[in-house]
Amino acid sequence: MRRILGIVLGLLLIGGVLYVVAFRGQDHPETTATKTVRGVIGSEKSEFFRDPDVVKALGAKGYTVKTETSGSWAMDQLALKEFDFAFPSSSEPAKEVAAAAGVKGAQETKPFYSPLVVIARANAAKVLADNGLAKMTGKNLGTLLMGPFLKAAAEDRTWQQLPGSSAHTELTGTLFIKTTDPASSNSGALFLAAASNVANANSVVADDAGIERTAPLMRKLISVQGALEQSTDDPFRAFISGSGEPLILVYESQVASLLLQHQDPGDMVVLYPDTTVNTAHTFVPLTEQAKELGTLLATDPRLRELAVQRGFRPQDGVPEFTAATAPHAGYLNPGLTGIRQVGTPTVKILMALAQRAKG
Repeated sequence: MRRILGIVLGLLLIGGVLYVVAFRGQDHPETTATKTVRGVIGSEKSEFFRDPDVVKALGAKGYTVKTETSGSWAMDQLALKEFDFAFPSSSEPAKEVAAAAGVKGAQETKPFYSPLVVIARANAAKVLADNGLAKMTGKNLGTLLMGPFLKAAAEDRTWQQLPGSSAHTELTGTLFIKTTDPASSNSGALFLAAASNVANANSVVADDAGIERTAPLMRKLISVQGALEQSTDDPFRAFISGSGEPLILVYESQVASLLLQHQDPGDMVVLYPDTTVNTAHTFVPLTEQAKELGTLLATDPRLRELAVQRGFRPQDGVPEFTAATAPHAGYLNPGLTGIRQVGTPTVKILMALAQRAKG
């Protein structure tokens, strides 16, 4: 009897294995992927590429995508021959990557973009608004007034010098926004682009004279921060966990993704700088293997939908973004109402500003 039972169990086990082999591909269409490509990306896109639904959608189109992260402005220093594509957070470092990889003139694609925002604790946002450095448009939404804020930074003002701050013991020390390293990270560099524009009489810094005029203020904005992060991911996570600085520069996509994934934002207030630079995430194909992937990310309806779910704005996709984020309108400004979008300095000038800012 034991022998018969053993034979029966063995047959059942073999049958189960054969069933899995036969039907696994039908249950998991992502196994149809035929091309494996490696890319280097900004960390703010990590969750997008890790999303199981994105993996499945890419697999259905014939791609398995493996990624590593890097500061966007440091990508051109990598061994790019090891990658099939680079996906920095704006077009400026994309040009440097293309030149360094010897693929200048490659068909770049800008599948989605995201403006920079400053996230603040509720107490910090209230103190800023009460002192004319910000303007609230809702409980969790407002505008950072760059002119007044930069004036306060130039004067080395502290939180304690702002009336109303004494009631909040966590608001101490010099007033500043925590950014990433502007010499290697896109968000930090573009914050300098926007700030230098305001400091340069609302004009793009375009020459050495402009650098000299704005460099002292850029230095104050960066030097007060101490150690600089290489990506927005760690400061954002620290803020969400309840630690970190009261004012942190991040991408709107990080906030929108948090809300769309139904995670608790705590007492977060989102302040859109009234002068900003949008960050068009730019896909640079480095090999033939990845040549069509950027176009796919930009045009495939399912991938566009998933990009929105991770907080990104598809190109020409304001209606898509607005509809998806409607339940969270108390935190977001889908139409970027009241926001002045400015151009960026050349790579050479922006990097000169970054180096001067770091001392």
